[in-house]
Formats: sequence, structure tokens, C-alpha cells
Amino acid sequence: MRSFVVEADGGSRGNPGPAGYGAVVKDAADGQVLTEVAEAIGTQTNNVAEYRGLIGGLRSLLELAGDGAVVEVRMDSRLVVEQMAGRWKIKNEGLRPLALEAAALARRLRVTWRWIPREKNKDADRLANEAMDAAAKGRPWRRGARGPGSSGTGAGTAATGTGTGTATGRGAGTATGTGRGTAVTATATAPGTGTTAGTGWHAPTTAATSLLLLRHGETPLSVERRFSGLGDPDLTPNGVAQAEAAAARLSRPPYDVEVIVSSPLKRARVTAEIVAARLGLDVALDEGLREADFGDWEGHTFTEIQRRWPDELAAWLADPSAAPPGGESFGKAARRVQATGDRLLERYAGRTVLAVSHVTPIKLLLRFALLAPPAALYRMHLDLASLSLVEYYADGPAVVKAFNDTSHLR
Repeated sequence: MRSFVVEADGGSRGNPGPAGYGAVVKDAADGQVLTEVAEAIGTQTNNVAEYRGLIGGLRSLLELAGDGAVVEVRMDSRLVVEQMAGRWKIKNEGLRPLALEAAALARRLRVTWRWIPREKNKDADRLANEAMDAAAKGRPWRRGARGPGSSGTGAGTAATGTGTGTATGRGAGTATGTGRGTAVTATATAPGTGTTAGTGWHAPTTAATSLLLLRHGETPLSVERRFSGLGDPDLTPNGVAQAEAAAARLSRPPYDVEVIVSSPLKRARVTAEIVAARLGLDVALDEGLREADFGDWEGHTFTEIQRRWPDELAAWLADPSAAPPGGESFGKAARRVQATGDRLLERYAGRTVLAVSHVTPIKLLLRFALLAPPAALYRMHLDLASLSLVEYYADGPAVVKAFNDTSHLR
């Protein structure tokens, strides 16, 4: 059986201070890096950032290999390794939500835990430093970003098993945690923790980047409930009317759309162009917002697929790494969409962006913001021409403020 290695790290400059994490997934046989993830998470402590790195690494592995994968997790945080291995108690209540989420992810895998010296954790350390550089500038992390602070210094490591030991490395001081939730792309804060980051519980501390997500209007394939991936059907007359209704709504307060980005597929592009004409804006096309490739299933109904490809359909419904014959898995689509979302947030930071896309990319962006597992894709429903809204903050969190809103169609 193929096995994997996850190396994770996190830290802050100031403890608490500008914080970030990084993680890599490697093939255990040859050490090849299969995927990497990092995030700037605003002002946090070393211990929180280290747990966030672990969670990011485990999520990346699950998206890559699915449940049951064999993995050795390596970190230079003895605190996190010993707590996750069950040898040290979690006495810092601020870290408990992080540990619980990490443990829930780990239960889906076959994990062994290993502490490693800081100098052997260079890949994750590099990513964490890049993310801290971004946090210090109030920006999201982007792949390959390096700055004056990216010197490869080691992550802060707690010297005791209490979760409040003195940290060394990136930040001095005592690691106390904040009680924030965890995710690759968002942070949620529990009530009563006293934090003031922008979350569903407290007012945001910085201006948001608002991402309005508009699904395209009706097509002949959607009328017949057929799989529609990379095919390029036109909008029906009703689909055009739906797009016009969305345009009318978006032209009124409280919306103040500054940028429109669209999938290049015709059904999304035409929907975007109808809105753009109403708002007096141009449409930028982004390949990352296209629908997933359904391969041989394109144009078929669910019932037809169930009859012709029963085993392949069962695998696809059970495992995000499984792809339709000749198509694209949800796991692969997730990596594409996440990179697209990161790129949009960096390019249009602080602005209101309308992204016109399809069911899968919109669900994925919502899933990332909600910290939801891959299986959540099967628990969401998005109507044609529906609007959803996610607000992203430079200090880390993302907040879903609307989902599948179709009031403009009534």
C-alpha cells in the first residue's frame, strides 16, 4: 500500500503576532512533494499556528489520497506531537478546539506521530515563514512568495506539555491560544474567547474582500437535469431572464460590484456579460472558475449514469479522489478552485468581486470558507442563477453571509 508523509509547521512573530502555517504531503517511498499548503492567519500564537499547520496538512492528504491512507506526521512541535499521540494532556482550553479537529481528521487516516528536529522540517518551515511574511503585510499567502523575514528560522516549540510553555524560535513569550476554529481557508472564533477577529461572532477588524458567487442561468441540459461540465450549451430564454434578474438586483444597494470574473464556458460568460452590461463593467475570464470535467458522463442524466456506470458512480459518490471515466475528480477540482480563490483574493484585495461560475466551483469555495469536509459537497444545493456571498478578512477568517439566495427570481 502506498504511504505518505505529512510535514507541518507554524509560527508567529511576536507570539502572539503575525502568524502563518505551512505543510507538505510527500510520497513516503521517494520523498517527492505531492502537494503543499500554507496560509497567513493574522495575529496568533505559535501553538495555534502549529496546530493549524497540522490541520492543513491532514486536510491536504485526505483530498489527495482519501480516507484510510497510511501516513507518518512529522513536526518539530513536541507539544502538538505529544498531545496528538495522547501522551500529553491538553490543559490550554484555547488549543482544545484545534486538537479536537485535528484528531477528527487523523481518525480518518492511519497515522503515526513523529517529532523531528527543526532542521529536518525545512519544507514546512519555509512555507510557514512565507505565510508569516504575508500576515505581517496583511495579505494572503501566495505560492512562492518570499520576503525579508523568510530566513528559514525554526518554528516556536513549547518546552512543556501544558500548552502554555515558553516558546522558542520565531516568537518569544507564552503561547496561550485563542480558541479560534481551524481551516485551510478560514477561521471561526468560538463565543466567549475574548478575541476580536472578523468572524461570525465579532465585528471584523479589517475591510473585507467580498466574493459574490453567481451560478449561471438555465440551459437545455439543466432543464433535463443532465450532467453539464465542459460542454458549452447556450442559455435558454429563461436562463437569459434569470441573468437579467440577477443583474437588476446587483445594480441596486447594498451591492457595489467593482470587478466581474467569469468562467470561460458560454453559459457562465453570457450570464456575466448580461450583468456587466447593466453595471457598466468588463468581464475578466478565469479558467479556474470552469465547471468540473465530467468526462464520459457529460450530457447524461443521473439515472442513465447509474445504469451504465454503477460501480464508477458509487466510487465517485464515496471518494473525492475518484473521477468519472475520462473526467476530473472533486479532489483535483478542489485544488484548482482553491488556487483560483487565492489568486482572486490577492489580486482584488479589499474589493467586491462577482464571480460567475458553476455548481462545483461555487460549492468548493463555500466548503473552504465553512471549514467543511469534502463530503459537504454532496449536502449542498445550488439553484440556477443563485447568489452566495463570502467575505474574507486579511486577519485570517472567512465568513459566509449568504447561500443559494434566489429572491431576485421570484
